[in-house]
Amino acid sequence: MSNSHQTINPATEEILETYTLMSSAEANTVIEQTHEAFLDWRKTSYQERGDILRKIATLIRERKDEYAALMTREMGKTLDQGKQECDLCAAICEYTAEQGPKVLADETRESSGGRALVTYRPQGVIYGIQPWNFPLYQVVRYSIANLMAGNTVLLKHAANVWGMALEVEKLYRDGGLPHNAFRTLLIDHETSDEVIEHKLVRGVTLTGSPGAGSYVAQRAAKVLKKTVMELGSNDAYLVLADADIEKAVEFCVLGRINNTGQTCVAAKRFIIVESVYDAFRDAFVAAMGKIVVGDPTSKDTVMGPMARKDLRDNLHEQVRKSIEGGATCVLGGEIPEGKGYYYPATVLENVTPGQPAYDDELFGPVAALIKVKDEVEAMRIANDSPYGLGGGIFSKDEKRALALARDEFDTGMVNINGYNLAQPQLPFGGVKASGYGREHGGFGMHEFVNIKAIMINEG
Repeated sequence: MSNSHQTINPATEEILETYTLMSSAEANTVIEQTHEAFLDWRKTSYQERGDILRKIATLIRERKDEYAALMTREMGKTLDQGKQECDLCAAICEYTAEQGPKVLADETRESSGGRALVTYRPQGVIYGIQPWNFPLYQVVRYSIANLMAGNTVLLKHAANVWGMALEVEKLYRDGGLPHNAFRTLLIDHETSDEVIEHKLVRGVTLTGSPGAGSYVAQRAAKVLKKTVMELGSNDAYLVLADADIEKAVEFCVLGRINNTGQTCVAAKRFIIVESVYDAFRDAFVAAMGKIVVGDPTSKDTVMGPMARKDLRDNLHEQVRKSIEGGATCVLGGEIPEGKGYYYPATVLENVTPGQPAYDDELFGPVAALIKVKDEVEAMRIANDSPYGLGGGIFSKDEKRALALARDEFDTGMVNINGYNLAQPQLPFGGVKASGYGREHGGFGMHEFVNIKAIMINEG
């Protein structure tokens, strides 16, 4: 196996950088250093940690243009979307700094024979395996909560964004984090397995595919380590009979093409009640047909290329198999000529069980339209998926939509009459094959702490 790896610009297919992989022994040394850093970091105050997080937020805003340009070069995100990602990351740092002392505060409780203390203590080194689709955010999402909790953090980032992986390490150090409290590992899968099983690693968190999640969770479970899994999804957006069609189309298009459709919590299946199906379909196809695909550095571009050639090829194969299985392609569906891993905004109709567009996650700008007779069938089909990350409902009856979202939708997150990505103050995560555990909203700070009971007997 080669001990080097190259990153490639997906818009131009040019080689960006060549990186040398760390050996198993080098990775082992880094783990030991990160554990040594933990022994000091765990003793710092919430105030001290919060001040560093606030400084990191300031640096992210100062370096926003630079980071956005790096994301564009490495994985093809448009510059505007890269800057939005930076803003979200800065907000997460500030939210965590502000809320951390409250979320992690000791609690007093009654205890027979006296009183008790419940305390949230850090455990040690937390290992994160992260994907390329939001190269800064994916790292910030798990690492900032764990650093606030007093843990130290390792990162194995997707190999196509190793430039950002090293940049985050520098960012945190520049923000005042002790040198080894956050370290990036440039390693292959075999070495990653060794990291999972290392005695000094106390928890493992992964964002990725259900296949990767199942594999990593099993490796960690063998050595009795807790995991958090944020996996893929096939989010359903329901357009009910009383929906505002114009609004539904606007947000459904946004939810499908954001980040060139390469988002786990994206709108993917559109389940439309038959009384409004034609009106929605015609407007949706027209809007998708106007999406400007091209150079991600151009301000007019809405969608850049997909991040890698293999990802585009896999998506196209899913489209082809869906059409073979009876789906109708009413827009897009063809790989364009020329350089770059581009794929057009694509719409499939007549999507039914057995087709990839119905059963599987389409991680790219392909929308699946499904016609249903009523709200009951819409909800049944929405839940007829192995996944359960997000979803949406469009209806003018907000009370009814809320009841469906709260009581019927089998997902971790639901949008009503809109489309939202992650927000620092709200929990993020899914159920079923979309994984388990929660990030954001303070919940991520409790995932890898030792919730310790101390009983004080009096008299």
